[in-house]
Order: sequence, then C-alpha cells, then structure tokens
Amino acid sequence: MKQTLTTFLFGVFSLTAFAQETEVEIKVIPKEIQTPQAYLDSIKKTFVNHKAGANIDKKWINELLNDEMFENMESDINSVYLDQEVAYDLSTDVLKTRLAQLDKKYPFDIKYSPTLEKVIKNFLKNRSKSFERLMAVSEYYFPMFEEQLAKRNVPIEIKYLAIVESALNPKAKSRVGATGLWQFMYPTGKQYGLEVNSYVDERSDPLKSTDAASKYLADLYDVFGNWEMVLASYNSGPGTVSKAIRRSGGKTNYWEIREYLPKETQGYVPAFLATLYIYEYHKVHGIVPKKATLPFIKTDTIHLKQAIAFDEISELLDISIDEIKLLNPKYKLDYIPNYDQERHSLRLPIDKISRFTSNEKKIYAYLDYQKNYKLEKNIVDDIVSEKSTAIAATQTKSKAVGLAKTHVVKKGDTLSSIAKKYGNVTVAQLMKKNNIKNASSLKPGMKLKI
Repeated sequence: MKQTLTTFLFGVFSLTAFAQETEVEIKVIPKEIQTPQAYLDSIKKTFVNHKAGANIDKKWINELLNDEMFENMESDINSVYLDQEVAYDLSTDVLKTRLAQLDKKYPFDIKYSPTLEKVIKNFLKNRSKSFERLMAVSEYYFPMFEEQLAKRNVPIEIKYLAIVESALNPKAKSRVGATGLWQFMYPTGKQYGLEVNSYVDERSDPLKSTDAASKYLADLYDVFGNWEMVLASYNSGPGTVSKAIRRSGGKTNYWEIREYLPKETQGYVPAFLATLYIYEYHKVHGIVPKKATLPFIKTDTIHLKQAIAFDEISELLDISIDEIKLLNPKYKLDYIPNYDQERHSLRLPIDKISRFTSNEKKIYAYLDYQKNYKLEKNIVDDIVSEKSTAIAATQTKSKAVGLAKTHVVKKGDTLSSIAKKYGNVTVAQLMKKNNIKNASSLKPGMKLKI
C-alpha cells in the first residue's frame, strides 16, 4: 500500500504551491484509487459460490432471542413456592403413574409430591404455548447439549435445565447478572474457562457455555452424589445446599431438605421435573411443537485469522446482521476481535461458511484493503484540513491587507466626504487613525490611512 499512499500524499503536499491563490481546488482522493465498495463489488464477482441456503426468517430470529419466555420462566420459578392450587384436567392417579414411569426411565429421583403436581399443572395451563415455541427452539440447541453432556457422563436429560435457566435464550441475563443459556455468574464462568471482556462474553456462547456447564455439573455430582442435589446446588450454590443439609440434621435427599433451601431453589427442581414431564407427555396434553427452520446441524464454524465486524460479514456473504447476531451471541459489540494470536470463531449457515472458506484469501485481502484505505483517507483528510486552514488564513490576511488604503487629500475634500467615499469608515475613525485633532486642519496633499 506504500505506492498508493505516495500517490495520495503527492497531491496533498502540492497544495502549498497554491497558498497565495484566492481559490484552490482540493482533491482528497484521486480518481484512480478504488473505493472499498468498488473493490467489494469486483471481488464478489469472482467469488466461488455454493448453492444458496434459505436465510433465517426474521420471525424465527426473534423466537430464538425471545426475552418474554425467559422472563416468564424466571417468574414461575420464583413464585412456585407459594404452592397455589391450579385447576387443570389431570388426575393425581394418572400423574402418579406417569411419574413412576419417568422414575424408572431416567436417573432422577422422580417422586410424586403435591408441589410437583401444582407446578406441572401450572405449566400445562399457563405455559403450553410457550412450550410449543420452546420445543422448536430446542431443535436447534438440544443436539449440541446432548453431545457436550455425554462427554462428561452427565445425563443428557439435564438439557432441560437450560429451559428452566434461560428459556433457551443465549442473551438472557438475570436480575443478579447471571448470563447465557446456562446462566453463569461471572466468577463461576471464569472458574470454568469462560472468557468475559469488553468484546466477548463466552457465557453467551452456546458451545463453550455448554461445555463449562457440563464440567460444573459433573463436579457437583462428585460432591453430592445425586442429581437432585446437583440441580439445587447449580441454582443456589453448593455452600447453600451444604448448609441446608446441616440444618436438616444431615439428610441428603432434596425433598427432605427442600424447606431449608432458598425460596427460589424450592421451586427450581420441581420446575426442572415439570419440564421433563411436559416434553415426555406433550402429545397427550395437546401441545404441538412448532418446527425449527434452522436445526443446529445445519450450521458450522470457522476460526478467523483477522478481526472482522458483523457489517463486513453481512456485505461479503449477503447475510443479515440479525442472523449473524443470532448465531454468534457471545460477541458484545457486533465485532469479532483478533488479539494475542487467539482466533475467535464465526458460526454461520453451512452455505455461508462454505462461501467464506472458498474465498478466504480474497475476503482477507478486501479487509486489508479497506483498513488501509480508511487509514490513508484519514491521513489525507488530516493533511487537507491542515493545508486548507493555512490557505484560508493566508487568503483572509491578503484580504485584510487589501483593505488598508491611503487617500491623498484633494481640494474640497472633507472628512465626511472621504468617509462616505470608502463607506466602511466613520469620521471619528479617520481622525483617530490619522491623529487629527480638528476637522478644519485637513489640507490638500495630506495622506490619510483608511
């Protein structure tokens, strides 16, 4: 880019030759320099393109980032300890039978209790539409959850915990600052390797946060030895659960220590088990899952070699910024940084990732060109501004000097007639400038400064 910069600056420095001129034509960028937009248009014509995939529908994007479902779930869990009666057509005997079947099928202590019945009925009555939507969203996230949980020997049914935690919203943030699908607090996230800085919050990264949650859950199981206590610890912290165990006289069953736990945690495990029940028996309750338009398996990632902004990705790959935000929720400023040799990833629909990888060198060349173009233009603009200021000052000075005239007094001249002739001066100014004490002392041949 050195030759281009020289071309830019040659025209700028030549401005000094015009410093005394009244009018100067300033060309910031020579016509032969290609703008980034022209460069972009030219390289996109040469891109290797793959079969275009359907972009994610705007409505589906809003569904995946729905704050309302998270807020409703958080409210339900916080209020469930009230044990309010709920009118819903589900007999206790039928529910007991179904819960017994679930108890045999899954590695949880799923026992009937009046509290669990009320939570299940509350969800079925008041949240059935939300669950239809959540079942669509879960098509995107659950395959990823299952893979990560299985790696740590954590029951894959723990995937339902993310519904209770965040309603599957990667940008969810609780009133106390817990963030992401798995609602990590800052210290716990850092402890399990999640980076949080001005650009990135990996608590909102679906893959990395799920891996961290799997590790954390596995560690809690090593401490408590049963999954109900693990769930309670995940919500309120292992220290709080340990205190509840001591206050209960050493009992280690969740249902036996539940009354000694914080009110939110009292509703937390029932909410998890109620979610598991609804996913298992949604058909008999008339809950029809909506269909996901972008299953998780139809996206892929690439590790980037340079920093790039979301708007640049959008321009290069013809994909909406909202879609990029949806698939890359960990980036806080719509910008993917590159620092300390650390490569950050970009997740996109498979056809867009294929387009990126097939044209990677051209894309990075465009980013370099755009960066240098902006740098050079900023340098030019600064120099032009400086030279323009100097030229304007010179022109102003020249005009000021041109106004300073000398008038030779002729016979019949008076101070009044002279002032009137020049129009922008008064008799008093003439007298003061020329040290005239008396108007009658004006004589032919005298030289007056105007």
